[in-house]
Amino acid sequence: MAIDAMDDGRLAGKTAIVVGAGQTPGLTIGNGRATAIRFAAAGAEVLLVDVDPVSVNETAEMIRRDGGRAHVHVADITDGEAVRELPTVATTLLGRIDVLYNGVGIGSGDGSVTRVSEEAWDRIMDVNLKAMWLTCKHVLPVMREQRSGAIVCVSSIAATAAANHLAAYKISKAGVNALVHLLATGNARFGVRANGIMPGLIDTPMGVDAVASAAGIPREQLAEERAARVPLGRQGTAWDIAAAALFLASDDASFITGVVLPVDGGSSCLIG
Repeated sequence: MAIDAMDDGRLAGKTAIVVGAGQTPGLTIGNGRATAIRFAAAGAEVLLVDVDPVSVNETAEMIRRDGGRAHVHVADITDGEAVRELPTVATTLLGRIDVLYNGVGIGSGDGSVTRVSEEAWDRIMDVNLKAMWLTCKHVLPVMREQRSGAIVCVSSIAATAAANHLAAYKISKAGVNALVHLLATGNARFGVRANGIMPGLIDTPMGVDAVASAAGIPREQLAEERAARVPLGRQGTAWDIAAAALFLASDDASFITGVVLPVDGGSSCLIG
């Protein structure tokens, strides 16, 4: 999707850090890449952060090819020292930090409470929850000094829905929801907003390609099974997540903070 086809100027003159701007290989686009492209299309100058240099540079080239402004910073955000450098890198390249999008998440190796290994548990918690806390911890002082900023954290409907086979993932995402609430209440007086997104069944490389490969089933079969479970009759796309992120990051949501928004085609309505 070309930038000029999406440009609406909602982030014109603003800057954004997009954490998780690369993606795993697959037939579709991932949430972080789609959000980075959408932010740039809306006028933001973006700093793309990811542990995978090849993938994140691909995202940057897609943005630049369509006239957007993108910088790349390769970092492991589970590393406290690496994250400590992020605000300095961002302010040097961007001048200020208007938006922080936290989009990194994993679930590989997970299982039920009695089956998930300690190693997998720790890794999922480090990536899904600790890393989001770390980025917020180090970026917030800049936003507080500016007296403005918007933070968007990607959670999952697994945080509130049944997910017995994804114990660590579910609990880590419930922690993200709690983090959003703490960020919102603790930083409103500084003019900083914090909101979350709970994606449902989204057709991304991590959600479909990687899972189908691990299960040894055709991608098309898994995609059809997932779509059948959604009230709207289809999976969402990463562009649906990007649209929600853009809204929450923009001034259109200037009176919204502490919200965790389901983007799930109605799946949350089935809880209960």
